[in-house]
Amino acid sequence: QVQLVESGGGLVQTGGSLRLSCAASGETFSGFTMGWFRQAPGKEREFVGGIRWSDFYIFYADAVKGRFTISRDNAKKTIFLQMSSLKPEDTAVYFCAAEATDWGTPDASKYDYWGQGTQVTVSS
Repeated sequence: QVQLVESGGGLVQTGGSLRLSCAASGETFSGFTMGWFRQAPGKEREFVGGIRWSDFYIFYADAVKGRFTISRDNAKKTIFLQMSSLKPEDTAVYFCAAEATDWGTPDASKYDYWGQGTQVTVSS
């Protein structure tokens, strides 16, 4: 079992920046793809970005490409989502997730473990 805890959400103005963190505990996350997802009220959970363990391949949804950056600190068992040039449409609860097969997929149904989420609100 892997436990994931997100932090770093908050209220920010359009054009501002936030950095989200996701700390893992329990089992090691060695060999896992790690992903970020988000969900706004009344909408489906959508993929934001991910990082594959085997080759450090990082991949993003088109909506955030060029604005968001994923990184990983293996020693601290933590992944980060650096968000810049934020827009009101980025407002959502953000979740981190772990995929044990390390396929590097954007498909939420393939992920095995999920955090509780952290709220990001972007005002005009």
